[in-house]
Amino acid sequence: MAHGIENIDSADGPVAAEFGNPRLAALYDVLDPDRGDLDPYLRMAEEFGTREVLDIGCGTGVFALLLAARGIDVVGVDPAAASLDVARAKPGGERVRWLHGDATALPPLRVDLATMTANVAQQITDPGAWRETLRGAREALRPGGHLVFETRDPARRGWENWNREASHGVTEVPGVGAVESWVEVTEVNGPLVSFRWTYVFAADGEVLTSDSTLRFRDRAQVEADLAAQGYVLDAVRDAPDRPGRELVFVAHRPLAEDRG
Repeated sequence: MAHGIENIDSADGPVAAEFGNPRLAALYDVLDPDRGDLDPYLRMAEEFGTREVLDIGCGTGVFALLLAARGIDVVGVDPAAASLDVARAKPGGERVRWLHGDATALPPLRVDLATMTANVAQQITDPGAWRETLRGAREALRPGGHLVFETRDPARRGWENWNREASHGVTEVPGVGAVESWVEVTEVNGPLVSFRWTYVFAADGEVLTSDSTLRFRDRAQVEADLAAQGYVLDAVRDAPDRPGRELVFVAHRPLAEDRG
């Protein structure tokens, strides 16, 4: 039976246009085609003998569909309806259970692995929403199940390279034409870094912008957050696609615990 998109409650704030605007969501995979960053997550799913995955912030479904193609049962949750529409329409989309919302208000689940790939963890900027996301993921995990996510190391100050000169490009999109894009930082406020992507469509001259904010948490803070929500930290690994610049946290829900 094909899965539709189920609506659940969401504690997230406004969704960035690159995920929530249908015209931009349809271009997301084309403008960011290299998803080698997902390879370590696929290897960890194999390492842990995973059968069921909760993909938090699944977006256009790239990772969820890679897992489903390997015979893994996947639940993908995201607050951006436009991105979920793209995901569900892809080949194999019917294999995944798509939830419109976030991990703070999930239906009853029992999964072996919960993931937040790419920028997902950092996009949860509100401390309360972050705590509730960790709590929701833990409740969805079987005892012994793993949570894996990445975050950029704030000590590396990666946002200093987010500028038009370093990011400008023009992509020829079949059926759409040339799309010009670039990113610029708009504000740095403590651990919060805000930035704006600009997209120019040559075919009709439309200009669309997408504003986002990421929270940069250091290792000590993330470790404390995980412990406060009842996780056991297994390892902090390096991200192969950004060596020395990102931290990949691997934690699990304790085995000796009752779901109660």
